[in-house]
Amino acid sequence: MENKTIKAVFVNGGPRKKWNTYKMLESAMKGAQEAGAEVEVVNLYDIDFKGCKSCFACQLKNAKTDGVCAIRDDLRPVLEKTCEADVIVIGSPVYFSYPTGETRSFLERLIFPNFTYDYDEQGNRRRPIREKQTAMIFTMNIPEEAMGDWKYPVLLGTCEKQLKENFGHSETLYACNTYQFTDYSRYAMTVFKEEDKRQHRDAHWQTDLQNAYELGKQLVEKAKGE
Repeated sequence: MENKTIKAVFVNGGPRKKWNTYKMLESAMKGAQEAGAEVEVVNLYDIDFKGCKSCFACQLKNAKTDGVCAIRDDLRPVLEKTCEADVIVIGSPVYFSYPTGETRSFLERLIFPNFTYDYDEQGNRRRPIREKQTAMIFTMNIPEEAMGDWKYPVLLGTCEKQLKENFGHSETLYACNTYQFTDYSRYAMTVFKEEDKRQHRDAHWQTDLQNAYELGKQLVEKAKGE
């Protein structure tokens, strides 16, 4: 893979283009560029699309979809790019214990055409895994020590599990206790103390961004076989 240009697609599943999730993806993208990848970012909230429609066109015998969802809508070009990519990084804020609806719909459309129910007598998948380096980045309001109580490693971990099952590799990066607004006084959220949030951000945010940078860089290096 020494002479191959590594393509990396970064998918923002959050509605705010310049806030926590986007910033984490942006940092991961810089790491990927540093490692020599050709990069592109996609904002899902800019695209008119829905989740899987259960048409099963991608599961037909001798299907011609070739790993891309058969639905021809505005998401189709993005799915074609991810199909060609060597690295896919998907970021989402956590809303009520789950990724955003857009992120979930995107994952359905990305994964199912590369999934198969068809196995041979030895228990091997008839459709080979499309080797890609993938990752999820989650940003969330709750502190890291509360993740276990809310079952986040299990609930959010299903995304990593499905990506790994279909593309061979996946990992997850969390950014916890994020700073939500520039001015907390405008919102009815007395359960949070802005000063505590700010202190946590000042102490941890640059480390979160550096971790995202390293993630992007390492994924590209793995895609190169380094």
